[in-house]
Amino acid sequence: MRLLLPFSSPLSATSSPATPQFLPEHTPPFQFDFPNLSKILKKSVIGTLTGALSLTLVFSSPLSSVAAADDPYLSLNPPSSSQDSSLNHFDSAPGDCPNEEEADDAEMQDDDFNKPQLVTNEGIVEEAWEIVNDAFLDTRSRSWTPEAWQKDVILASPIKSRSKAHEVIKKMLASLGDQYTRFLSPDEFSRMSKYDITGIGINLREVSDGDGNVKVKVLGFVLDSPADIAGVKQGDEIVAVNGMDVSGKSSFEVSSLLQGPSKTFVVLKVKHGKCGPVKSLKIQRQVNAPTPVSYRLEKVDNGKVSVGYIRLKEFNALARKDLVIAMKRLQDKGASYFVMDLRDNLGGLVQAGIETAKLFLDEGDTVISTAGRDPEAQKTVLADKKPLITAPLIVMVNNRTASASEIVASALHDNCKAVLVGERTYGKGLIQSVYELRDGSGVVVTIGKYVTPNHMDINGGGIEPDFRNLPGWDEVKERLSKCNILQQS
Repeated sequence: MRLLLPFSSPLSATSSPATPQFLPEHTPPFQFDFPNLSKILKKSVIGTLTGALSLTLVFSSPLSSVAAADDPYLSLNPPSSSQDSSLNHFDSAPGDCPNEEEADDAEMQDDDFNKPQLVTNEGIVEEAWEIVNDAFLDTRSRSWTPEAWQKDVILASPIKSRSKAHEVIKKMLASLGDQYTRFLSPDEFSRMSKYDITGIGINLREVSDGDGNVKVKVLGFVLDSPADIAGVKQGDEIVAVNGMDVSGKSSFEVSSLLQGPSKTFVVLKVKHGKCGPVKSLKIQRQVNAPTPVSYRLEKVDNGKVSVGYIRLKEFNALARKDLVIAMKRLQDKGASYFVMDLRDNLGGLVQAGIETAKLFLDEGDTVISTAGRDPEAQKTVLADKKPLITAPLIVMVNNRTASASEIVASALHDNCKAVLVGERTYGKGLIQSVYELRDGSGVVVTIGKYVTPNHMDINGGGIEPDFRNLPGWDEVKERLSKCNILQQS
């Protein structure tokens, strides 16, 4: 069984390090003038907005022109051999490996594990049943219990074909009454497993070594991707990226380190198996999707005040990085207030939403809490650094603001960092994980739910905004000040 990244909404197959776009004059769908911005909230579709811009700057992609001059790993040529002696450079095996014979045994076990095994139709159904029995969280008023989840009833009749086994699994999952828990055919699972947030064709997962340490390993990879061609294998441990030791970093942080402009190179150091060699690989990135961030600067109050407007379309692995670029550029242009538009943002990668929220929070602030049957799903996520900006912030939401977007909106609102403007949000506060079954099919299972910093379960109810229409900035500052006073008392 293979476990993939938790998703909060369907996403495109790849992500891209393209530069966040500064919106030029008369470019839909974000044309407006801030004095009349309240009119925008009457529209649920961003693409229908009209208006005028007061600042008309267009930035081309500096990541491919400027950054390459500063970082040899962002050049279009492979890094020099001074970083590593060859394309496939092997370090000596770790000293804690008992002996070569045991290492060979471990390698043979890995090979045995990867060999195809005969799987019965009943075995596939039973595997899906056990996943639900161990991990499913019932979030409805009906009380689901493992005791009521009878495997013997489901397997009472012979299952004569694989298609019949899949039908049994579908009916079994449908009986749970959870719209997000569902079956994936082998083709559907294959497409989902190819979701690449690194730009080199791999997805990563944190794995405990049993001694309290966490390692980042390759969960899966896209066939014929740059990583696959370079020799990365499933189960490899990521040791370093561009010479930077990744010990203690999360899988999301490591994925972010791997990103860069298409056709540039990244040096990945991997370790195969517990006692295998450490290999350094130079891999050329290959990414195509656009950035999720668009932004612009607007002059208000007769040109006395500059407001930075940022539109975030989805939460992929580029969201945090590109949002930082946009905010810094807007600050450099004099922005003293910010609007972050999350309308019609259905979510994306949960971790991307969490990392985005942290940009605005004080160290120690609660981002989100999670609850589930598995103790590992019960935790509270805290901000661990100072905020990138402390300026007053408006977050725009509507009834299509969902999941990871709601994590960001609630974290900023409950910690008195932003006011919410618009409509009640969608209300998806559930966590799903994707599991691979032994025949290549899979199941998506609800395993947990989110609780906001103010201890509110948003699933089904959504988040009520502070204002329906855009308030004045003095009113925003007053609301945030009162919130902080109440929070401190």
